[in-house]
Amino acid sequence: MSRTVKEKESILRNSGFQTIIASLLCIVIGLLVGYIVLLVINPGGAGKAIMAILKNFLYYPSPIAAMKYLGTTLVKTSALLMCSLSVLFAYKVGLFNIGAAGQYVVGAGACLYFALRLGMPWYICLLSAVLVAAVVGGISGALKAYFNVNEVISCIMLNWIGLYSVNMLLTQVKEQSTPYTKALSSTNKSALLPKLGLDRLFSNNEFVTVGVPLAIAMAVLVWVVLSKTKFGYELRATGMNKHAAKYCGMREKRNIILTMMIAGGLAGLGAGIFYLTGIEQWMVQLTAVPAMGFNGIAAAFLGGLHPVGTIFASYFIQHITSGGTYVDKTMYCTQISDLISAFIIYLCGFVLFFRIWLNRFLDKRDEKQAAKDRKGGEA
Repeated sequence: MSRTVKEKESILRNSGFQTIIASLLCIVIGLLVGYIVLLVINPGGAGKAIMAILKNFLYYPSPIAAMKYLGTTLVKTSALLMCSLSVLFAYKVGLFNIGAAGQYVVGAGACLYFALRLGMPWYICLLSAVLVAAVVGGISGALKAYFNVNEVISCIMLNWIGLYSVNMLLTQVKEQSTPYTKALSSTNKSALLPKLGLDRLFSNNEFVTVGVPLAIAMAVLVWVVLSKTKFGYELRATGMNKHAAKYCGMREKRNIILTMMIAGGLAGLGAGIFYLTGIEQWMVQLTAVPAMGFNGIAAAFLGGLHPVGTIFASYFIQHITSGGTYVDKTMYCTQISDLISAFIIYLCGFVLFFRIWLNRFLDKRDEKQAAKDRKGGEA
């Protein structure tokens, strides 16, 4: 086998390369299916609609406006990234944290209560979001560790408990005439995350804060912890086989609880990063868990369950979601971008399927080649 062939073989065997190709296929197929749906609804505006979704902030001809709305997209991406890291961290340890949505909710409730009711500065509010969400995640972890309660069931229950608890809690800081909480900018400016000049990079977008680089730093930190530390090795070993981990002297129950606490803390940090920018106010009449936590599941799998991959996957999902607001409302509803995102989310399972299929294909090809080489040698 020549050197060039061997190099191609090694590239095809590389898990990172396989993930990138599979993720790109998911995106292309999802966009294609979305375009077909647009054609069915109204063929006249399908082309412009799909381009508006893909352009997002580039929809604006003015570079100043484009940069401003790019900043808004990045703020929302940072929150989505933290939720995807929450799902990823638990999954790497053999747990499925479908409770990232509920942990995000209680994180939002904690940081807003500390900011609006107690008048705390931003770092206390951010810390409260992380700790409260970590406690909620730890509840699911403890139920799993000591009573073998499936974490999916306990997380789903806690999602709704968290939502209605936060709604009741934040009625104490609600505006008189609206169902929304008070604005941070007029109630407690010290609770707003510092900008450190980042707002000026995005046409003075006041919502761009240290939360954006902080989210990226956390993605790198998660990668380091899981891949380069003894602690991360123990967590992954517990996820692969908790009985073997226990036999080796690892405290498997503690590891399960710690994993869910860290996952919850990451989701809570995402809520703090988002709401402490002042970009949105919480509506205390919410009857559905915000989609941010559930979209984190999609971003984690679309990113190939790699912390760095989730950065790009989170941005892409948020990009097309925000792009849906620029679709012509007379022809399509704004939820069309959510529909396209749903197609891509549905196809995320294809990422792992593609890697398994490609490896099997390469194995069979190598077996055939080896058989031919043996026959040639015998001849």
